[in-house]
Amino acid sequence: MMNDMQSVFRDTIFALSSGRLPSGVAVIRLSGPDVRFVIETIMSGMPEPRKATYRSFHSRDSELLDRGLVIYFPGPGSFTGEDCAEFHLHGGAAVIDRFLSELSSFKNCRIAEPGEFTRRAFSNGKMDLTVAEGLADLIAAETESQRRLALQAASGVQHGLYMGWRKELLQARALIEAELDFADESDVPGSVSQQVWRNMDDLTVRIDKHLADGKRASIFRDGLHVAIVGAPNAGKSSLLNQLAGREVAIISEEAGTTRDLIEVKLDLGGIPVFVTDTAGIREASSVVEKIGIARAHERAASADVVLLLEDMCDPEQVALSDIEGEIWRIGNKMDLPGADMQTALDYRISARSGEGIDELIDAIRQFAEAKAGTISDALPTRRRHMNLLEAAKLNIVEAIEGESLSLELRAEHLRRASQTLGRITGDVDVEDILDVIFSQFCIGK
Repeated sequence: MMNDMQSVFRDTIFALSSGRLPSGVAVIRLSGPDVRFVIETIMSGMPEPRKATYRSFHSRDSELLDRGLVIYFPGPGSFTGEDCAEFHLHGGAAVIDRFLSELSSFKNCRIAEPGEFTRRAFSNGKMDLTVAEGLADLIAAETESQRRLALQAASGVQHGLYMGWRKELLQARALIEAELDFADESDVPGSVSQQVWRNMDDLTVRIDKHLADGKRASIFRDGLHVAIVGAPNAGKSSLLNQLAGREVAIISEEAGTTRDLIEVKLDLGGIPVFVTDTAGIREASSVVEKIGIARAHERAASADVVLLLEDMCDPEQVALSDIEGEIWRIGNKMDLPGADMQTALDYRISARSGEGIDELIDAIRQFAEAKAGTISDALPTRRRHMNLLEAAKLNIVEAIEGESLSLELRAEHLRRASQTLGRITGDVDVEDILDVIFSQFCIGK
């Protein structure tokens, strides 16, 4: 792995790091062994490290490219651990295209791949894998809760927690191996392994709580899922439009207008909430409508909350099965004469006039906040973390409960648990997943 990294790092990489053009200012980032040569060639000299310097930038045939700022970050005290630089230029498309073209003309200089700056930082020991994933989540964050969760991961709190657990496992194995190797020595306690298993019991309790917190935190990252379900013409599409605050679904008096899933994303209290309009549930003859109804059942089954919408002027029962989340009965058309106001319902609304919609939105927000809780301690932020934590816990439990096994085998289970925790942070070989993780970054990060 190291030889491959060394061959890759012979290249100097560059990319536009400041986003879409045109813009007032554009930032081009470089990293690699030839950064000093590029700077000296383009601006005839080197700036003072970590100090923004205003200069003129020229091509190698003396053409003026632009005037702007340059900042030089000598390695290893840089983001990637290599020599790095930033050019702050005017953000015109032609200016940036010409500057990137000039950089491409240097030997061993090339455009960076997505996430390559961060991958080099990881490979050079500037950050662990949880911090790198936190940075990716921070860039992708669209709500306040996602920003806070990603910032927590990017700060390194997960790394500290998991390294602490790995240290506990290492100490436990050391005690077991001491008992195995020096059982006859007077200065080795007679049954230190009993203390080990008590400590490991405590560790599994902490991992269990951490996993439970991770399931709660998944709402911050992946969002709360709400499905609107009901009979045809109950007003599902009108309700979706009211919740979205815009026309996202076609409204028609004709039954069965919605044939597929229509989803909108809301930001309620900083938590992403995905609301899906589904096909009206009934006995259908059309093949296409049957597919839509099947999808409606599937989405309802996996939703955190099902809004079961009923027409209070013409109620029609809809049968739902295998629902994992909560079902809220919502009465619609309360503004019309003949609406049955006596039926027991959770909420009453008018999807046409908007009456009762604010109350329903507030209820969804409160449900999301209660389900998510608060962001405080270190939380596992990705499914990858959850799966590896489950595997680590399983190995610890097998060591604790394996009283019929030899101490060597029980110690091996603890070693496997330690290795599994190391895969979360990247301290143990994770080459098989690095391409997947860093490909999720934008170019220039």
